[in-house]
Amino acid sequence: MVQTLERLAKPATASHPVAKAVPPYSWSKALEAEMAPLYARVQHVVTPMEWPHYAPLIKSINELKQQRNAVILAHNYMTPEIFHCVADFRGDSLQLAKEAARVDAKIIVQAGVHFMAETSKLLSPDKTVLIPDMRAGCSLASSITPEDVRMLREAYPGVPIVTYVNTSAAVKAECDITCTSSNAVKVVESLGAPRVLCIPDQYLAKWVQSQTKVEVITWKGACEVHERFTGEELQTMREAEPGLKIIAHPECPPDVIAAADFTGSTSGMIQWVKDKRPPKVMLVTECSMASNVAIEVPDVEFIRPCNLCPHMKRISLENIYDSLVNLRHEVTVDPDVAQRARRAVERMVNLTN
Repeated sequence: MVQTLERLAKPATASHPVAKAVPPYSWSKALEAEMAPLYARVQHVVTPMEWPHYAPLIKSINELKQQRNAVILAHNYMTPEIFHCVADFRGDSLQLAKEAARVDAKIIVQAGVHFMAETSKLLSPDKTVLIPDMRAGCSLASSITPEDVRMLREAYPGVPIVTYVNTSAAVKAECDITCTSSNAVKVVESLGAPRVLCIPDQYLAKWVQSQTKVEVITWKGACEVHERFTGEELQTMREAEPGLKIIAHPECPPDVIAAADFTGSTSGMIQWVKDKRPPKVMLVTECSMASNVAIEVPDVEFIRPCNLCPHMKRISLENIYDSLVNLRHEVTVDPDVAQRARRAVERMVNLTN
């Protein structure tokens, strides 16, 4: 049985708004022709009204990346114009962590949230890591502090602590190893312990518990996107859409997991759709992922519940361009914290390579 502890989440801090850089290009017939191959990739999810605004930014970003020797790492929850038109590497948290560790560029722009940028900095300490908006946080990362982890060490002496990558570098520094939703079970079982603390996502921990004989103790954190889904909602969708296949992320509550046909990480969900090619599918996760996957499997109809991540949606083409122009906002990690946090992340990466 999963044991759960909790503490109230602290609100994320906000940065002051600043003027954004303006791209040097504007919409024209020549630009329309030049950008037509990219638009063909996203035309099913980006409207003709939106494209004249996006195209000058996309061209400017892609040129500036070359000038700056920069790459953009985009999480699966980025909007399609970012994910398919400017990203150099795409994927879930584990995939992006691995890319950050081996990328050759001098600058990494993290099209994701702050903990992802910190992880990139941990694995590429000599590179400049930028995040377009410092306010792009995470409800899971806000749910636990280093002090909380030290309290857990005292409460459960000798019990190894696995932390989800959706945490700050300071929290990772207090833990033994990190995990992602795609490798959480493997990480927990790799420790060879009868009991493991798996923090801070209570729902991920409950899903891990259902997949292993190891006793899992957790923390009462949750993703504000995934915890809003309900099993009743999914049943209503099935009744309205005969033949619908439902695949869920393990950050969802247990009644959602029980109602789904498949449960997996964002990369696992994507692969399931590509392999199975169901006529109709519902991805129980953040909205933008369905749009990104739909581009790759045009023969599949996506029924889209729309729970947006307000933190991921802080990242835009506008502030990605501004980040490259002005080299802001740089993400740094205290050297002592970084050394200890890096060890926890590298243990995971080495285990799953």
